[in-house]
Amino acid sequence: MTDIEKGSDWRLRVFDSMSFPTVIFKPDKTIVAVNKRYLEKLGVEESLILGRSCQVVNLEYYPEQKFPCNSNGECPLTKTVKCRTGQTVLLKHTDQHGHLGWEERVFSPILGVTGEVDYVIESIRDVSRVKNLEKMYSGIRELIDRVVQSSVSGIIAADRRGRIIMMNKAAEVLFGHSAYYTDNVNIENFYPPGVARDIMVKLRDEQIGGRGKLPITRVNIRHKDGTDIPVEMTGVIIYEDGMETATAGIFNDLRDRLDVERQLKDAHAQLIQSEKLASLGRLAAGVAHEINNPLTSILLYASLMREKLEKDHPLEKNLTYILEDTERCKEIVKNLLAYSRQTNPTRNYFKLNDVIDDSLRLIRDQKLFLHIKVIEDKWPQPLLVNADKNQLCQVLINLIINAIDAMEGRGVLTLHTYEDTVRGKAFLEVTDTGGGISEDDKSKIFDPFFSTKELGKGTGLGLSMAYGMMEENHGRIFVKETCTQGTTFALELPAVPLSELILFDSIG
Repeated sequence: MTDIEKGSDWRLRVFDSMSFPTVIFKPDKTIVAVNKRYLEKLGVEESLILGRSCQVVNLEYYPEQKFPCNSNGECPLTKTVKCRTGQTVLLKHTDQHGHLGWEERVFSPILGVTGEVDYVIESIRDVSRVKNLEKMYSGIRELIDRVVQSSVSGIIAADRRGRIIMMNKAAEVLFGHSAYYTDNVNIENFYPPGVARDIMVKLRDEQIGGRGKLPITRVNIRHKDGTDIPVEMTGVIIYEDGMETATAGIFNDLRDRLDVERQLKDAHAQLIQSEKLASLGRLAAGVAHEINNPLTSILLYASLMREKLEKDHPLEKNLTYILEDTERCKEIVKNLLAYSRQTNPTRNYFKLNDVIDDSLRLIRDQKLFLHIKVIEDKWPQPLLVNADKNQLCQVLINLIINAIDAMEGRGVLTLHTYEDTVRGKAFLEVTDTGGGISEDDKSKIFDPFFSTKELGKGTGLGLSMAYGMMEENHGRIFVKETCTQGTTFALELPAVPLSELILFDSIG
């Protein structure tokens, strides 16, 4: 037989060699045994501990700790005896240096042959380091969570099946989904069809941004209401043991930036157009004055020659052609001089709806409207502007005639006025039912001498002059919409405030 089999002192040796401070109690809480680690922890002799109750020992040697039994809580030792199952409590304390610490005390029942609890063994473990690490990591997690939630960029994480596992407030606004109601929402629902798949292909392509990384990429996402939103995004694949476990993306809304870029582009285009008009205006003025003198001579002498010819003279027809073409040249010169005008507009207050009435009345050839249905959709309230009314009528007449030409004399012409109260702008729109303007022509229609009409039917100066007139009146002209079913030109002017409108009504 071995020494262990000969006696039970092996149990004592095992008990003493345990690495945690350990105590054995009777069910009445009397201490019957302690190991060496326990005595070393308290720094006392065994005789000062054995036979005493745990409450007395705890009060004497652990005055800084709050035990459940001393703070109206249930004693874990009593509960172990009662339930005959192990119990665990976590105790917080402050050491002699003022550092916060934690102890985990595990109570385990030792059952006798009858199944009742004969003894309770308590193991004491110092878990201060673990708890401090947990607290540190918890603080880091809270900090990261605050950073993520307060970020102006939308941040989303999804598991490998595409289910949403995290979404910050900015992402909720951007995508229109609440983080609390995404159980049945897949990440693919956040993109137009096929976009999510393309993003994953790029994430897995090591040639693009490295394994599992997507550099800044411009894509469209889909709002809950079905609207597509342009964004810049970056993304990552999260790996665990080399396996894909989740994906995360950061999204920045581009709508404001693109709007600013569009405005800058329009402003730049307007500046170029203004410079072009100014240069061509000076050139046109010089050319018109140089041509005007010889044209006058041609008209004078050709008229004299025709008067001296007998009727039915073979040259009379040729002279008639010369006079007709010279008159056409005079009209072109007249347009050039009007285009190159250097006068400032004479601005006055007037109601925008009056421009429609005056312009329709000034069009001398009413046969133009023979097969045209004119719809006047006027703003019901007085819409006051401060501009040169004659110039505005000239612009509108030009647009009306162009619309009739685009419809080849048959169709519906709509004249519409309205106010954008938010921006403080007044609008007059001219809509036809013609064939529209091609994309190539759309960028050139305000250029001088550009015309889509047949040779001899237009000088290409009408829209160019209209552009200059609107600019002189602090307004603008632009193509609002065009397609194969028609075109809408819009005239935009600053709307006069209500206070000035009341003054205008009182005077007028």
